[in-house]
Amino acid sequence: MDENIILDNKEEKPVGCVLVGIITEELDERACAVSLDELARLADTAGAACAARLTQARPKPDPATCIGSGKLEELRTLCVSTQSELVIFDNELSPSQIKNIEKALGDNARVIDRTMLILDIFAKNARTAEGILQVEIAGLRYSLPRLSGKGSELSRLGGGIGTRGPGESKLESDRRHIARKMQVLESELRELEKNRAEQRKSRRKKGTLQIAIAGYTNAGKSTLLNYLTDAGILAEDKLFATLDPTTRRLTLPNAGEVLITDTVGFINRLPHHLVKAFRSTLDEVAYADLILVLLDLSDDEVEKHYRVTQKILADLFAERSLEPKPMLFVFNKCDTEAARRVAGCPTDGGENVYISAKTGQGVEKLLEKIEEILLNNRRTVRFCFPASCGAALSQLYKSSAVISVDYRDNATVVEASVDRKTEGQLRQYIEKE
Repeated sequence: MDENIILDNKEEKPVGCVLVGIITEELDERACAVSLDELARLADTAGAACAARLTQARPKPDPATCIGSGKLEELRTLCVSTQSELVIFDNELSPSQIKNIEKALGDNARVIDRTMLILDIFAKNARTAEGILQVEIAGLRYSLPRLSGKGSELSRLGGGIGTRGPGESKLESDRRHIARKMQVLESELRELEKNRAEQRKSRRKKGTLQIAIAGYTNAGKSTLLNYLTDAGILAEDKLFATLDPTTRRLTLPNAGEVLITDTVGFINRLPHHLVKAFRSTLDEVAYADLILVLLDLSDDEVEKHYRVTQKILADLFAERSLEPKPMLFVFNKCDTEAARRVAGCPTDGGENVYISAKTGQGVEKLLEKIEEILLNNRRTVRFCFPASCGAALSQLYKSSAVISVDYRDNATVVEASVDRKTEGQLRQYIEKE
């Protein structure tokens, strides 16, 4: 990643930028405008100020310049008139497109795309060792296939490029260097993932219930965790203010002590490189006993945010071959004037709770619903698995909180806290009293 894409926070004046969007058959004019609004907020988070917008309607992006030569000249003029140093495309650009666009713009502006901008924000906000590794791996995965054709622009990737070997082109050398670096980073990340998995396993053995707060970026997840647990984590009105998951203890009147985790926010067209790199972080959502799906009721695009969140969660469970977990839809910022203008959002028959994580309005009702779902959905059961039923035993370990294990001659007896669905699926193994 280019370390100079955004200004240092010490700079007083933000970088001026022009946003560029393509109106296609898949993305109509309104959808393009909404996406550019989101891109403007991402730019603001990164430290850039939107000076102008440019849209182009065409069936599909031009393979050479994305927007065509005529529109490219208009973009160059716009950059000069607004004194913008940066151009951000809402769609992903190929290396050759970036090269051709920057050649046409001359020294007037640099060019990046939506994915590069998000990667830069993630790199800026990652704090823990795991988060920093995840972001770096995502950036390298994005950069590796894009080395081809960059020529002198290889310096975009930053320092540390390996020296050229005998009979080896610089491009081949750079690819080998990045591939080796990714192997080292992924090895380090696997160790951290192993530690996280062990912690999760330990919690399950103790029967500790786990709640994950998931949802669109800037929906108020960190604010809610702070209100519930006095976590003291950063809660800003910016996209992706929180990247690293934070887990705190929460004591419920009847369900006792549970763990609740704030997770990285979702966004439309979240880069695959990031989803893959943040796999271990997203596991906190996939293996939770209850997911609080937090939505910003004051946002005019709340229904779209709901659909994006649902798709990401569905993909998350599918990739891990897991059954979807109980979800409680929590509509935040209900105290704002804007929230009163937003129509109800469909939640596929799920239950809704309306709160203000900032003032505490509705939080008492939220805690009642959390406790009700947790208590109604789980109970302690003893199973007896014959030696030949390893697959069923594995299913139990994957979906339940194991309390105790007793290894016998031809069977394994397991006491576990299970949800109703798992209990039904493994009913034939329930130990007879």
